[in-house]
Amino acid sequence: MSGLCREVVTLQLGHYSNFVGTHWWNLQDASLSYDAESPLGEIQSDVVFREGETLGGHVTYTPRLIAMDLKGSLRTLRKEGSLYDAGKDTSAVTWEGSLMMHKESPPEKNSFLEDLDKFDNGEILAEVDFSSSSKPQCSAAASVSVDTVNSRLDRIQRGYRLEGSVEVWSDFLRIHLHPRTISVIHQYNHHGEADRLEAFGQGESLLQGSVLEELEDRLHFFVEECDYLQGFQVFCDLADGFAGLGSKVTEMLQDSYGGRGILTFGSAPVSHPDSTPVKDLYHVLNCALGTVHMANHSSFFCPLTLRGGLGRRPSSPTAFTHLSYNPSLWYHSSSVLALALDALTVPYRLRSNSVPMWQVADTLAVSGRKVVAAYGAVPFPMMHGASLPDALSSCADALPWKPLSACSEPGDGRCYGQWATFRGLEGEKLLSSLAPGTKPPTPLHSLHSGEDVLASYIASFYPTSPLALQLVSAPSKLTPPFPQIFSQSLGAQGFLQSPPPPSGCLAPAVASAPVLTSLQSGPALEPFLSELHRGASAFDIRRVAPSFLAQGPEIGDYQEALEELRLLARCYRDDSTGMSRSSSEEDDDDD
Repeated sequence: MSGLCREVVTLQLGHYSNFVGTHWWNLQDASLSYDAESPLGEIQSDVVFREGETLGGHVTYTPRLIAMDLKGSLRTLRKEGSLYDAGKDTSAVTWEGSLMMHKESPPEKNSFLEDLDKFDNGEILAEVDFSSSSKPQCSAAASVSVDTVNSRLDRIQRGYRLEGSVEVWSDFLRIHLHPRTISVIHQYNHHGEADRLEAFGQGESLLQGSVLEELEDRLHFFVEECDYLQGFQVFCDLADGFAGLGSKVTEMLQDSYGGRGILTFGSAPVSHPDSTPVKDLYHVLNCALGTVHMANHSSFFCPLTLRGGLGRRPSSPTAFTHLSYNPSLWYHSSSVLALALDALTVPYRLRSNSVPMWQVADTLAVSGRKVVAAYGAVPFPMMHGASLPDALSSCADALPWKPLSACSEPGDGRCYGQWATFRGLEGEKLLSSLAPGTKPPTPLHSLHSGEDVLASYIASFYPTSPLALQLVSAPSKLTPPFPQIFSQSLGAQGFLQSPPPPSGCLAPAVASAPVLTSLQSGPALEPFLSELHRGASAFDIRRVAPSFLAQGPEIGDYQEALEELRLLARCYRDDSTGMSRSSSEEDDDDD
């Protein structure tokens, strides 16, 4: 790993956020290099990983992460991990009589986790067809390069899928975690109908007593070992009681670490298992209150969901041209969001030309508008061997990205601030290669840098809007257990094939993918926030859902939060254009 860097501490609050976070960390792990002689990559892994050492003296790299979830959400994963396990201490046992031990059978591991265990034990090396001269003489994964791990697991796992075996996020976690990472909330259950963390007030009331002490202890551990802490990235469930916990956690971070960046991503799945009308109502209320409070306490707040909206009647889930994913399957939808997040979080994780969190937030949170929307082309549609101007020119009629925050883009190209990131063009051409004297087919083909090409393209849709952008050539490496949800028109590197493979032909597994993302603050957020406000204020909560207020907030605080949400939505109205609505519509919103 490299020297000094501006470190980031990550917090994952809630089950779906841990789904997204697990995919995100798997992507980071796939790009790690343990070889000191390898050239340094564009992404500085030290920003989010920490270096440690096992009891056996092996160097480890574990996420600088605190992950909170409910009782029953881990299944086969040990809370304390296995890197620093010294074995059971029997020195305190003094009983010399007979003992009878009753041991509960542990949950069965899926094929992926079984292969990881075999690799850690050295067994997997014997199962793969390598020549004896090239077989490494080792028994621990730490002594083998990540590329070796990835290639061997890929060869073994190519024949099966995990869609039917993933129940919780730890079922596809491919990395070791630090013993201080996982925090289990024992007051509430992940499974069953009893003791569920369903309401905002339940989450708010959690951050006290032992839960608060444990969180502060874990934060101090990770923060105090940082040399140049730049801030925190928070992935938090938005539709359940974790929205209340996240509101209190971000408030605590703001109070304790003032001046540091707090970039909060509120995630919501497309659908919830065993949903009912009452639960759907709770989801809307949690989203409304969580958006207001986490935006107040963060440098910016970005909702992340593939739902068509966070209201009670959302439109169809987001569809991507070259993805074939199951929106209702958390394992699938979270992988799409994680792949987009890998690009969205790039600006403050670069080795060179890195932009600190506070600067990213200041660029987007213009005039106090701290809610931003995310968009992504996952993957970006580019023909293998073509140039960036060629690919962008083919998207001249409409931007290739799709909403990742349930916000449709405005039709008039108005935006208060935008940050675009393009990663994964390694080996492809950023500029056109026209022969001398050839007339450029489009203005994009005459530009002299990839940044100019992308900036000119986006400016054609947002001609007067401020824009910051970054290009990163290295792609996200898609190693097992990332689901193979890509269309057969894509090749192994995620680019379109010409000609496409014949029907029925087995396409190669996609090992990486180019991704174009955008974070925006603009008028598109007004209908999103207004929908949340209307959904939460369309009824008398004391009559329809009195249990929601049983553990807080007080009715006065609830009504004040809804008023803040209404005013926040008004901040995003663009009354200077034809997008402004009639006075009667505004009056209806104000009632």
